[in-house]
Amino acid sequence: MKYRILIIEDDAAFGAMLRAWFVRNGYEVFLCSKVSFAKQELKKSEYNLVLSDLRLPDGDGIMLLQWVKEQGLTTPFIIMTSYAEVQSAVAAIKLGAEDYLEKPIVPGVFKEKIENALKNPSKVLERKEKRGSTHFIMGNSPIAKKMHGHIMKIAPTKMSVLILGESGTGKEVAAKMIHDNSPRSGKPFLAVDCGSLSKELAPSELFGHLKGSFTSAIDNKTGVFEQANGGTVFLDEVGNLYYEVQMQLLRALQEQKIRPVGSAHDIVIDVRIIAATNEDLELAISKGRFRTDLYHRLNEFSLYVPPLRERGDDTILFALEFLKQANVELGREVERFAPETIQLLTNHHWSGNLRELRNVVRRAVLFASDNVIYPSDLPVFSELKHDDFALRPSDEKEQIEAALHQARGNKTLAAQLLQVDRKTLYNKMHHHGIKL
Repeated sequence: MKYRILIIEDDAAFGAMLRAWFVRNGYEVFLCSKVSFAKQELKKSEYNLVLSDLRLPDGDGIMLLQWVKEQGLTTPFIIMTSYAEVQSAVAAIKLGAEDYLEKPIVPGVFKEKIENALKNPSKVLERKEKRGSTHFIMGNSPIAKKMHGHIMKIAPTKMSVLILGESGTGKEVAAKMIHDNSPRSGKPFLAVDCGSLSKELAPSELFGHLKGSFTSAIDNKTGVFEQANGGTVFLDEVGNLYYEVQMQLLRALQEQKIRPVGSAHDIVIDVRIIAATNEDLELAISKGRFRTDLYHRLNEFSLYVPPLRERGDDTILFALEFLKQANVELGREVERFAPETIQLLTNHHWSGNLRELRNVVRRAVLFASDNVIYPSDLPVFSELKHDDFALRPSDEKEQIEAALHQARGNKTLAAQLLQVDRKTLYNKMHHHGIKL
């Protein structure tokens, strides 16, 4: 079977030369001169390699590369560029290009790069659409590949998983991926924000209640565990559960039975538990806020979701996905990031992780005056020093007050500074008696 090559080059003579080389070496080739023609061809046919010039009559190679990634295609992509445009070529690599070639082409280098691209294509964007639900972006960084490998190993088992990571890193997405790749994928996946559960209502939410079991119980209620029977329950920020509720949860996990509030009978359940936290649970145990036995029951396997700043060029892959989402949500048609914008996004600290990146991209799409996002379209990356605010239990109240002051009362921004979500911030403010 011949490799199929798509060439996009508007210089007719140079394009013909490239086409002749590929045909001579046994490849099947299609040559076009515009981005629009290339898109049409990629929609109707499969190719083993795309070789595109950087500058084209109706756009550029980077624009086409972004479109290819948005379609979920993993076709290796090589950019051709002049010596003066090498910076743009490097930007293309960060966006997921397999390689770049400088003009004039050196035959030996050209042959080597083509063969390498066809032999070891990098799959920098993986979309899994399972039962119409979630898009997963799996980056090409070593730490992302390691996480993905752990997910695929643990998913088919029955083990409980404790997902660790900073706020905003995508712990729920990782949990959903475990569920979708498990034998339980056809059953419900229900997420519970433990930070929003009060001590009084948590048992009802988790295990259900009978009509009349307490004042506001005007009807029977089916709890999360019974709703998810056969599937998976995701307990987000499990460290926020009240101690008394932890005891009830432990019984449910150990016995695989629940008892709705007001009932005298148990209900047998079959539920897998995935929990997540950005808190040091071992520290919480030492302070008497979290049960040791529950911790070990939840932590049969631990999965670390890395912060965005540790994922290198994967940042741009996420930014591209958020760009696509924002275009749909806001009714815009912004096509790409300028190379200098890519540099800014890659180098930013992102203490708010994916949540912060998504907000930045959405705002940039909303206010962009062109179809390209330039640095001037980005919100100022704040003069705030996020590391100064990472919560430490010893002086948590003072840090929250300082973050609120620095953020001028904006709780969303204060939560980002403290590296927690808004609900966690509200809970901690309530706990410390800080005015909401």
